[in-house]
Amino acid sequence: MYSSSGQPQYATGIPAQPMTAPSQWSTGLCDCGKDWSSCCLTCWCPCITSGRIAEIADKGTTSCGVHGAIYSILCLLTGCECIYSCMFRSKLRHQYMLPEQPCNDCLVHCCCEWCALCQEYRELKHRGFEPSLGWEGNLARQNQGIVMPPVGPKEMKR
Repeated sequence: MYSSSGQPQYATGIPAQPMTAPSQWSTGLCDCGKDWSSCCLTCWCPCITSGRIAEIADKGTTSCGVHGAIYSILCLLTGCECIYSCMFRSKLRHQYMLPEQPCNDCLVHCCCEWCALCQEYRELKHRGFEPSLGWEGNLARQNQGIVMPPVGPKEMKR
């Protein structure tokens, strides 16, 4: 299957992102008001926002609940949950070739934890993900309507 630009399309369930040139963040660090629902969620339950971001950044290897629990435990015991959440900002930046701005990822999270989480959540939405669905839910949503033909035993041999 080919897109309107003549590029091949693959049914992977992951929103396609060109890997040619570095891109920019879709919104600024302090643009929390552009998505009030994620802003409120982050203010009242940052562990949920962090867990959702982490699950998608990790491509579903660990669930939102586990990431959220780790975030909460670090917050309650040490107050240094920003060290954990900044790792996922770095992963998102590398996956989407985003610039490290306005400063180092850990510094952004240590100084503006909630703003950083909101920005990352908005970025995932901008790139075609719905963080509340989790990794598996996003895969199912992306593959909706695409039917893959069954592969017979003879077709698998070379």
